[in-house]
Amino acid sequence: MKIGIIGGSSISQIHGLEILDQIEMQTPFGYPSSAITHGLIEGVDVFFLQRHGDGHHIPPHQLNHRANIYAMKSLGVQILISLSAVGSFKKELAPGDVVVIDQFFDRTKGNIPQTFFEGDIVAHASFGSPVCNKLNTFLYNSIKILLERHNPNEVSVHKGGTYLNMEGPAFSTMAESQVYKSWGMSVIGMTNMPEAKLAREAQLPYQSLAFVTDYDSWHVTSMNVSVEIIFKTLTQNAQFASDIIRFTLPRLAKTDFKCPGCEDAMRFAIVTKPEKISTETRQKLHLLLPKHLQQE
Repeated sequence: MKIGIIGGSSISQIHGLEILDQIEMQTPFGYPSSAITHGLIEGVDVFFLQRHGDGHHIPPHQLNHRANIYAMKSLGVQILISLSAVGSFKKELAPGDVVVIDQFFDRTKGNIPQTFFEGDIVAHASFGSPVCNKLNTFLYNSIKILLERHNPNEVSVHKGGTYLNMEGPAFSTMAESQVYKSWGMSVIGMTNMPEAKLAREAQLPYQSLAFVTDYDSWHVTSMNVSVEIIFKTLTQNAQFASDIIRFTLPRLAKTDFKCPGCEDAMRFAIVTKPEKISTETRQKLHLLLPKHLQQE
């Protein structure tokens, strides 16, 4: 089994990963954010990509999500797990906790491409359940077992929650934060919605693990969100994320995980007549097309 991991702020490495190779590659959509680290965790093939690049030099509104997801697909990744730092809109989602996201709400301005299908091909992927429900349940249960066995920081795991994807790179105003909280949002970040959409089009089971760093700007008893406040929690979260990956991936591999719904997500999604799809488009999207459209 090949498992892809996309790491966010401060999660620039996975402790315990036996590194085999650093893969530099170009995709039909450009270059990924960083070289992809190929390694092993207890014999499990892991492909790790730093979302913001080596040294965190790519801002969220300039990420090439299409290249990142396509690169993972081309390497034969079968499952994709996203690790992200987020702000919280709920008191029970405390700094240090992890939320196993199950919904997204988009507040971006549409400046970042969120589909592979453009030009002479149109596809409408089903996205009512934007993460893999089977993977969601497995990861939640696995993290819960991990915390029952070892939880020195007394953090919690929460099953389900809505990730509000804002534009960035600035954090929310207090007014925005209070509105998002009133809408019932759970956490806020700047990156995961495009990843989830593209992973669905790439027919990859996808799950976002959101690591809470702060209470965003709504919390009247807390200071305004700043990088200084966030980084106090990031180091703890990075270690927690590594612990989760090392504990979960071998367990996941032993299940011979399959999700037919994710793996066949685009079977009926493409509405363009086959004869209208150019040879150039077929070649560009070869990895992503259903089998009946891959010929030629």
